Amino acid sequence: MSGRAAPFYCPYCGDEDLRPSEQGHGAWECAACNRAFQLKFLGLLARGLQRPDSRHDSRHDSGGEHT
Repeated sequence: MSGRAAPFYCPYCGDEDLRPSEQGHGAWECAACNRAFQLKFLGLLARGLQRPDSRHDSRHDSGGEHT
């Protein structure tokens, strides 16, 4: 795992013109909307993410009309 991960786009305007900020680790500046923001990894969830049962209904057909 790398020490510094870069965001792909600005969380405010969606533009990709981002630069590391002089404010320190995890701080970024967006040239498009002139905002500065900071990303921070908080840690792993102890139990993981609990997802609802995601069984797919086999009756759905993605390819056309139903008869």
